[in-house]
Amino acid sequence: MRITVLGSAAGGGFPQWNCNCRNCAGVRSGAVRARSRTQSSIFVRGDAAVDGVLFNASPDILEQIRSNPALQPARAVRDTAIAGVVLMDGQVDHATGLFMLRERGSPLPLWCTDPVEQDLSQGNPVLRVLGHYCGVRRERIVPDGTPFEVSGADGLTLRAVALDSKAAPYSPHRDAPVPGDNIGVLIADRASGRSAFYAPGLGGIMPALFDLMAGADAVLVDGTFWTDDEMIRLGLSKKTARDIGHLPQSGTGGMIEWLDRLPARTRRLLIHVNNTNPILDEDSAERAQLARHRIEVCEDGMTITI
Repeated sequence: MRITVLGSAAGGGFPQWNCNCRNCAGVRSGAVRARSRTQSSIFVRGDAAVDGVLFNASPDILEQIRSNPALQPARAVRDTAIAGVVLMDGQVDHATGLFMLRERGSPLPLWCTDPVEQDLSQGNPVLRVLGHYCGVRRERIVPDGTPFEVSGADGLTLRAVALDSKAAPYSPHRDAPVPGDNIGVLIADRASGRSAFYAPGLGGIMPALFDLMAGADAVLVDGTFWTDDEMIRLGLSKKTARDIGHLPQSGTGGMIEWLDRLPARTRRLLIHVNNTNPILDEDSAERAQLARHRIEVCEDGMTITI
C-alpha cells in the first residue's frame, strides 16, 4: 500500500495567509527552518494499483494534484487516478476542495457519514452546488467498523469508526456531537495484509480506538497543537485544543503518551499540523522531543509505503 501525503497542515495551511506568529513570519523570512504545507489530505493506492482513494478534498486540491503526478495518469483526454473521495468530516479544510473536482464527466463518488452529508447539504451546501455541475454519487459510511470498499480502488478495504471530536462550526450539532461527525479510517491492503490508521481530527482516545491503532502498521493522527492552551497563550483564541476537538501532543494524556504505548513496530506520524505548532520548526526542542519518541511529522509530497 502506498500513501501519498498531499497536504499535512491544518486549516489555513502553513504559512497561514494572515498570520505572523513565530512560525509563519519565520518561514517567510527564512529565520525558521520549516517547510510550507497545504491543508491536510492523503491519497492511498494498493501496491499494484494506479487508481486509489482521496481522503478529504482540501481547498488546495488543484495544487496538490499538480504537485503529485500519480493523481493524473493521463490515460485519456480527461483522466484522474481518484476512484472516489472519502470525507473524514465536514470541515471547510476537508470538504470545500470538492468544488474543484466539478469538471468530472460523471457524478463524483463520495463516501461520507450521514451527519457529514447533512452538514454539506445544509450548513455548507457543497453537495447541492455540485448538483449543478458533475453531481455526486454519495455512498453511506456507517462508522461502526463494518468493512467497505471504494469501487475502482483495487485491493483496499476500509473500516470507519466514530471519533471523539467536533463537527464543523456550521453544523447543528457543533456543541452536541453525534457519532459520525468525525471519523477515523483503518485502511488495509488485502494482498499484503498490512494497514494504516488515518485520523487527522482526534479529540480523545478510548480503549477500543487504541486497540484499532495498535493493530495497524502505521498511524497518521492529529498533530494540530503541541499544548492544550497553545492558541490562548498566543492570543489567537479563547478555546483550548480539546475545546475544538483536538488532542494536543504534550502533557498528561496527550498524543505522545498514547503513541508511546503502541507496539514498537508501529510507524507513528502526525498530520493536520496547525501553523502555530512549534514542531513545524525543524530545529525546535519540540521537534527533537518527537524524534526521541520515534514520531514523525508529515510533509507534503512524502510517500509512505506499508
